[in-house]
Amino acid sequence: MNISLEVGLRIRYYRKEKHITQEKLAEICNLHPTYIGQLERGEKNATIESLYKITSGLGISMGKLLENIECPEDENTSIPLHVYHQILSLPVDKQQKVQTIINDIIGLI
Repeated sequence: MNISLEVGLRIRYYRKEKHITQEKLAEICNLHPTYIGQLERGEKNATIESLYKITSGLGISMGKLLENIECPEDENTSIPLHVYHQILSLPVDKQQKVQTIINDIIGLI
């Protein structure tokens, strides 16, 4: 698992959920817009200070941003984690469609 990419995808998810641009988030956090883009793409490792600024700017806790980041122990845990990463990389509207489909499938079980 690429932790930098995982954190970046989560930053992007929460940023898009708040309907703000990278530039606006950078302004709120007093960071450079290029840096926000690099973090979201997993090209840079964020410092603790940067993560604090970003989570504060997004109105979420650092715990929420980092929750459930762990290495899969075996094949059974890697499948849900892989699906989670795929869903996390989708735009919010598509994530909602996936959630509806999953809820429908679970309802059939």
